[in-house]
Amino acid sequence: GKMPLEVIQKALALFPSTGFTNAYGLTETSSTIALLGPDDHRAALASDDPKVRARLTSLGQALPTVEIEIRDEDGKVLPTGEAGEIYVRGDQVSGEYKEKSALVEGGWFPTRDAGFIDEDGYIFLSGRADDVIVRGGENMSPGEIEDVLLTHAAIADACACAVPSVEWGEAVGIAVVVREGHGAPGEDELKELIRGRLRSSRVPDKVAFVAELPYNEMGKLLRREVKKILAD
Repeated sequence: GKMPLEVIQKALALFPSTGFTNAYGLTETSSTIALLGPDDHRAALASDDPKVRARLTSLGQALPTVEIEIRDEDGKVLPTGEAGEIYVRGDQVSGEYKEKSALVEGGWFPTRDAGFIDEDGYIFLSGRADDVIVRGGENMSPGEIEDVLLTHAAIADACACAVPSVEWGEAVGIAVVVREGHGAPGEDELKELIRGRLRSSRVPDKVAFVAELPYNEMGKLLRREVKKILAD
């Protein structure tokens, strides 16, 4: 999984002369297909532009040897900023298992990872494709909502996931952990924070305050367990 923003910022501050690199790849892609290099890390940390600073949580940009697209559940290529499944194509991509190819038309490999690409080509990972929230036909990345919540001084951890909605099919639900020594922010405050940074469709219908979020032994957030919490 991706390193939390707070950890990256602390590491860069503690080791300013160290070059940090974030690489993204899969077995089927012969390892790295996207990279956020040392210069990207330093530029993002030094920037006052929220969009540039957000790159600290990105995978970086695609390597010159590969192509990356974001597609919806029907395989349609999505525009910049829209969340969907990450597809990759290139000479290093095999996608074959025991002579059975996992490639789709045109030689594209569906990674089953969810994310989006910003206007400068930086790729943001938001989890597995099954984690994407589909509200009224609009695909939304849980990761972008969580990143906004974590900018609040009182929020130590956050999870966004789909909750049932009669009107939209799915809506956004969030579970947050309040940082020790801070008072819990109001639900309306968190909703306005998200509304001010993202589209109004990302504003949660359900908000839960929890002592901690469930993770497995590998540090993976268990969203299915959070969905149960939000259903109560």
